[in-house]
Amino acid sequence: MSEEYPTMEGPVCPLPHIETDRVVMGHGSGGRMMADLIRSVFRPPLSNPVLEAENDAGVVQPTPPESLAISTDAHVVSPLFFRGGDIGKLAVCGTVNDVAMVGADPKYLTASFILEEGLAISTLQKVVASMQSSAEEAGVQVVAGDTKVVSHGEADGLYISTTGIGIPLTKNEIGGDQAQPGDVVILSGTMGDHGIAVLEARGDLGFETNVESDIAPLNHLVTAMLEASPGIHVLRDPTRGGVATALNEIAQQSNVGVLIRESSLLLQPAVQAACEMLGFDPLYIANEGKLLAVVKREDAEKVLMAMRNTRYGEEAAIIGEITVQPRGRLLMETPLGSKRVVDTLSGEMLPRIC
Repeated sequence: MSEEYPTMEGPVCPLPHIETDRVVMGHGSGGRMMADLIRSVFRPPLSNPVLEAENDAGVVQPTPPESLAISTDAHVVSPLFFRGGDIGKLAVCGTVNDVAMVGADPKYLTASFILEEGLAISTLQKVVASMQSSAEEAGVQVVAGDTKVVSHGEADGLYISTTGIGIPLTKNEIGGDQAQPGDVVILSGTMGDHGIAVLEARGDLGFETNVESDIAPLNHLVTAMLEASPGIHVLRDPTRGGVATALNEIAQQSNVGVLIRESSLLLQPAVQAACEMLGFDPLYIANEGKLLAVVKREDAEKVLMAMRNTRYGEEAAIIGEITVQPRGRLLMETPLGSKRVVDTLSGEMLPRIC
């Protein structure tokens, strides 16, 4: 009896149908569909020599520094697009700003994408284009990335995780534990714009405010501040938890008191109205394009003027000072002259906004 071997004659399994307008599980398979997605969606807007090498890691050649600043962050927001921004812009600016807050110049980013099956390819293209635009403004390159696809219903359309690498601009240590009594506290602008913009995009306000998110890369602002004076002790971007939580963290890290004045805090009228109607305290609402600076008193005016001469620091104002007591606490002076404790946010006021 002769052996029979299968041949290609007769019915064969057809090639899978490749969707082009929606993310499907095959886009995360590591095969041709994933390669096509990378080639058509990610590479054109983010292209640079490091990415074009198509290696498992990007090799960069920065000016040899004594140290590097590195930060990583995960970005989830619903909806993906809102007035003034989107998850792509948020991912780039959020990580750029984290690196800048230690006095470093961001140079490189990596980006990891978790895509939900069924996500429109056109939506993904808009997000990547937004990332490219934000990276160009910040002066950084996306040098490595990864993509995974999860089943429908297991993600809010799209999650992005980014890591940033930067080179310190100063040898002076900048950090939350460097605040000293007598220092001045500066805020770069209005509070709560991002949180209210996202809340409106969800339809949770019940009315329109026309408030735009303040998402912005702040590294050029930080550079201008450091050029004006080396006497900057702390930089912090008040994102989740807002200004109040950020200042409480600084007070605890430095074991000092922080006193701010309510009359010095800036709010857009629409943000103030929304907070009053909904019972929110704007001190706890997230910002994505503002920073807090703790500066030597004698350098405060120089830093303030440098900030006001930049795009994202035009409304900068001195809002308070560092005190000896009460250690580890934030106090706010009201317009009537009384003081009250402003504690750290204990829960999540607006879930998943940054």
